[in-house]
Amino acid sequence: MLLLNRAIEELEKEKQEKDEEKSQYLQEKMPPLQLSGLSLADLQNLCKQLYEKIDIVDEERYDCESKVMKHNTDIRELKLKVQDLGGKFKKPALRKVRVSADEMMRALLGSKHKGSMDLRANLKSVKKEDIKQEKVLTSEVGDWRKNVEAMSGMEGRKKMFDAAGGAQ
Repeated sequence: MLLLNRAIEELEKEKQEKDEEKSQYLQEKMPPLQLSGLSLADLQNLCKQLYEKIDIVDEERYDCESKVMKHNTDIRELKLKVQDLGGKFKKPALRKVRVSADEMMRALLGSKHKGSMDLRANLKSVKKEDIKQEKVLTSEVGDWRKNVEAMSGMEGRKKMFDAAGGAQ
């Protein structure tokens, strides 16, 4: 509570100081006008002088505003550059890590993984007899020219028909 009260008092003091500075500045720049006893031409000249002063002050205000806007955009751009530079980081060199299949499954599945899994269990099994039969068939082909001559004409087609019918 004491801190809040002290802060309020300081704010009030600052406000009073600003008001005093403002009034002193205005008294220096704009002395009080003496309009009594002036003719119409003098009043018109005074108005023109005041208008010129207003133009000069307005130009200064515009220049100050443009400078402030430019500085704000520069500050935003610099903040973005700082964020971009701060966001970049070097990728660490990766190390080779040996992980067993069980550990990998535990890491991927978490607690769902039970026991060890045989990853080869789901693979298709191939019989050795099938491989031997394929080798025999490829070795029978031999020279393709002899095979074409043997199968040409009606005799060749008859052999093919007999071979297909006899297999059933």
